[in-house]
Amino acid sequence: MELFDVYPLYDVTPQRAYGAKVWDENGVEYLDLYGGHGVISIGHSHPVYVSKIKEQLEQIGFYSNAIQNPLQKELAIKLGAVSGCETYNLFLCNSGAEANENALKVASFVTGKKRIVAFKNGFHGRTAGAVAATDNAKINTSLTHQMDVTFLPLNEIALIKHELGKGDVAAVIVEGIQGVGGLDQGTTTFFLELEKVCRKYEAILILDEIQSGYGRTGDFFAFQKHGIQPDIITTAKGMGNGFPIAGVLIHESIEAWHGMLGTTFGGNHLACAAGIAVLDVIAEDDILEHVKQIEAYAFTEFRKLNFVKNIKGRGLMLGLEFDVEVAAIRKQLIYEKHIFTGGSMNKNLLRILPPLNIKKTAIDSLVEALKEIVL
Repeated sequence: MELFDVYPLYDVTPQRAYGAKVWDENGVEYLDLYGGHGVISIGHSHPVYVSKIKEQLEQIGFYSNAIQNPLQKELAIKLGAVSGCETYNLFLCNSGAEANENALKVASFVTGKKRIVAFKNGFHGRTAGAVAATDNAKINTSLTHQMDVTFLPLNEIALIKHELGKGDVAAVIVEGIQGVGGLDQGTTTFFLELEKVCRKYEAILILDEIQSGYGRTGDFFAFQKHGIQPDIITTAKGMGNGFPIAGVLIHESIEAWHGMLGTTFGGNHLACAAGIAVLDVIAEDDILEHVKQIEAYAFTEFRKLNFVKNIKGRGLMLGLEFDVEVAAIRKQLIYEKHIFTGGSMNKNLLRILPPLNIKKTAIDSLVEALKEIVL
């Protein structure tokens, strides 16, 4: 059997990793400034993370959600405390797409409506509902086109008011900061008005924090900068530092009923152990403050690169925009400078999503590498 060939692959085979470093099968060391699409939050093979998972694996790795699992409650309590979202209840699942799928389902249950408002260049996953709300015709099919989704530009609140005023919108789903789309984001004014309009027309406001959450921006969730309270928050990538886990944070005003949502693997013992380890490290190592410090340093150093047209994003969810497409630059960074970075729908944007505990020297390495490649 061969693999289904859907991924264009770089010719690199990682064999071990620690912190922000990765080593391939030949012992070549790479600097990881992409974290596997922003998944690695507290660093590869963090000792607290490894210890917690090994300890749990020696006890019990999995059983179904038909039994008591105190780790789920521990994770929910710690997530509420660290994030400041104590007024939400947690549903655990496996991936960002699954989290968004369940969020959209809850919105339809609550409102009795089916139309979704999403945003240009938004990305919410590849399962049926999530991909229907994703602004990419290439990965949608005739099946997903059956979903009733309206795409609007970010920061155009008048268009939001017009669409929600029709009375048939179940939910508005928006990323705290767009990831795959190219690091565009709503203004504070936009988010404040969006919250008001959703309340007025009884539409559920879903904040997709799959990539922008879990400390990535220096706030626990990116939306918290704007002082709003969504009805539902979805999170995944950094939640398990590489272990598959995702969450749907549902405001306590939304009532649950047995059978409303379900999952086989979501919230299993190993996943919860991974999630608890991540939260413990975020809290104990003051990761949010560290992200803000590295962000400030990165902006200072990146502004010295006169060939960079624009710097986008916040925290350690950053993008460097060039006057040319970055595919060739990314290849040189990987093969010549041994640095992992990312791309986006904006072909001129180099995306940077490193582990949240990187040092300033990692930024220095990227700056020097770019100078040697571009100049």
